[in-house]
Parts: sequence; C-alpha cells; structure tokens
Amino acid sequence: MPIRTANARWEGNLTEGSGTIATGKGGYQGNYSFKSRFEEGEGTNPEELIAAAHAGCYSMAFSKGLADAGFTPTSVETTAKVHLDKNDTGFGVTRIDLDTVGVVPGIDDGLFQKIAEGAKENCPISKLLAPGAQIGLTAKLS
Repeated sequence: MPIRTANARWEGNLTEGSGTIATGKGGYQGNYSFKSRFEEGEGTNPEELIAAAHAGCYSMAFSKGLADAGFTPTSVETTAKVHLDKNDTGFGVTRIDLDTVGVVPGIDDGLFQKIAEGAKENCPISKLLAPGAQIGLTAKLS
C-alpha cells in the first residue's frame, strides 16, 4: 500500500504567525493561522482537514458496505463536524459527528442504518480516531 504524505510550514509565534498546509500529491494547499483554528479567521485548520479525511473515508466505507450487501448507491454525501474543546490538560478533539445522506435504490431504512453503523465502526479513519474521540452518526436515506 502507498504511504501518504502532507507538509506543513509555520512561521512566527503561535498567535501572530501563519502557515501553509499541502498534500503530497498537490491535491490541496491552504493557509492556516491561529485565527483560522481558534476563532473564525480565513483559511483552514488541522481539525477541518481531519473532518475532510473522515468524511471521505466514511463515504467510501459506507459505499463499499452497501455494495457488499447488493445495493449500488447513487450517492453518499457525508459531513463531519470535529469538536475541538479545551479542558484541564489543554485542547483536544473530543467528538466527531458524521451526518450522511445516501441515495440507495431498493434498500429499506433498517438495513441502511445497519450498514451505516458498520461503516462508522470499520472506516480506517474512524478506527484511528475512536480511541480518543466519541464518534456520532446520523444517517438519512434519501
């Protein structure tokens, strides 16, 4: 299996500095800063990138689970919301909420929900993040 890479460069101190983040194959490059991470400033932040990775991985895992059960999804669209919270030991990702909508001809909602939950448990990014963050799921059959 290939090894995936990304690069980040930061210049300056924490609150006044800024940086760039780029994926190894050039698919994404963006700016980030203290304001984009801890406030509502322009640019991206590590938590958004985690959300993107989780949403993408989950959508693929869910599509595979549906196909394995004999259903070809027309589409699976997932939004991941990563919660960065502060506690006594500092900041941490405490929760990720996955909201997914699937257009899947011929499936009933009960089976759809079961496969959605299985994808949440078996998605590689979920498995990576679950020991430290609670992962919630809302799945809607459209």
